[in-house]
Amino acid sequence: MERRPVLVVMLTYNDHTVKDAYEIFDRCKDSKAEYWGFKEEPLPIDEMKKLFDHMHACGKKTALEVVAYTEKECIQGAKMAVECGCDLLMGTVFFDSVNDYCKQNNMRYCPFVGELKDRPTVMSGDVEKMISDAKYYISKGAYGIDLLGYRYTGDAAKLIEKFISNVDAPVCVAGSINSYERLDEIKRIKPWSFTIGSGFFDKCFGDDFCEQINTVCDYMEK
Repeated sequence: MERRPVLVVMLTYNDHTVKDAYEIFDRCKDSKAEYWGFKEEPLPIDEMKKLFDHMHACGKKTALEVVAYTEKECIQGAKMAVECGCDLLMGTVFFDSVNDYCKQNNMRYCPFVGELKDRPTVMSGDVEKMISDAKYYISKGAYGIDLLGYRYTGDAAKLIEKFISNVDAPVCVAGSINSYERLDEIKRIKPWSFTIGSGFFDKCFGDDFCEQINTVCDYMEK
């Protein structure tokens, strides 16, 4: 069977978790999306744990995406992911300390690549170096890579295609997927997964949040 990219629904807007994330998930828990996640800010940890527990109880797989660039912040994010019991830590700059912590706690880890700044994140950098770094992170035990493809300051589609064809590991194309044109690119390039958060809140694929999820899932199956 041909591999289809997996949608990860992010309950986030502009790289921050929305305040009513629990209510939105509960309303959409019967939609077709299997993977759900959100960011490390600004919900209190108790609310994060409650939401992840609810997602797991509904049979969903979960991800915490951490937008952090210093080692201290990245370690804090990894500890939050473990405390919340989520299935996947996405984001953070790669540090051996974070990678080792994830391995010690059986946490799948998909770090960022590239040169990163700001929030929402902007990514720049040399594509060949990103590929080289990704291969190194995978060799050190990372599960996959969180690629902020459409946040790239250069040719995003070219970056994503070259990266996917050269990195033999799960790659999630995260951020700024907000059009059918970009969905078509994802379908063609076939990464392991992709995220949509702000695109759903901006109603890029319809008027209702839950219906948009099913619309995108169905579209990716065509």
